Amino acid sequence: MTRPPVVLFLCVHNAGRSLAAKVLLDHYAAGRVEVRSAGSEPGEQLNPSVVAVLQERGLDTAKEFPKPLAAADAEEADVVVTMGCGDTCPVYPGKRYLDWDLTDPAGRPVEEVRPIVDDIDRRVRALLAELTAPDAA
Repeated sequence: MTRPPVVLFLCVHNAGRSLAAKVLLDHYAAGRVEVRSAGSEPGEQLNPSVVAVLQERGLDTAKEFPKPLAAADAEEADVVVTMGCGDTCPVYPGKRYLDWDLTDPAGRPVEEVRPIVDDIDRRVRALLAELTAPDAA
């Protein structure tokens, strides 16, 4: 039996975009993908608007918190998805990288964050379909 693919979502604060991506992919993958997230400069708390939007969708963020990037997470990842890191996220040789150009939800009200989470949702579903396709192994 082969292990599930590992996806690491990286952003600066690990409080908004990468949080949403992690929670959404974890929900949709239902164990078929191992999902991690981290920040190059983790914030002190989760973005309240992102949390509110995820909760509107019935998704639980209670166990989430901003985490620093650990080398082991990056080394074990099959796919690293960066979101607005710029030069602050390190590059690990031999990894597949995707850079998602997403609006930063920091300081934005829930009404402005919903479309950002919708965009992340679409990208997460497409990535999951790719990773779990029969020929992806």
